[in-house]
Amino acid sequence: MEVHRKRGDIDQLHLLKDYTQKEAAEWADAWLSIYGRAGRGVNTKSYLWHVFSAGRYPCLSGPAAVARYVAQVGMQFVVLSNDRNHAVLTDQLPDAEAVWSDYYVFPPNLAWTMALTHEAGWLGPYFAQHPDHARLDEENLRQVQKAREIEAARSKGWLG
Repeated sequence: MEVHRKRGDIDQLHLLKDYTQKEAAEWADAWLSIYGRAGRGVNTKSYLWHVFSAGRYPCLSGPAAVARYVAQVGMQFVVLSNDRNHAVLTDQLPDAEAVWSDYYVFPPNLAWTMALTHEAGWLGPYFAQHPDHARLDEENLRQVQKAREIEAARSKGWLG
């Protein structure tokens, strides 16, 4: 499946890593191990987000999903294409309409995920949380706080 690019292309993100095709497939497997567990009988070969549209995993959709997504904080985010052949790591939360036509955004610990679909407005976008979201999100927030503390120390000349 071809990757369809949209405005706000991936080149506009600050990329920390461009994953290999094998690594992208590993991210897809990790994503499915959490969000796709109850996906039996759902065609996730075509679109991973079918687990949400089929009601197999609890999620928010539409404007509620976008509102929750834009409220997320973190140090790093994985952006995975639906074809499972492309993935990047960025330190910016991608715009909810910016990267590929069908893609997934999540922190490396998979605390939550945003599935952006080519069917937006009809099916999706979808926002879902890991079953252990509270602990994982706290982990992400600690990383952000630590980075802020380091930056504050640098600005005061305490760190080189």
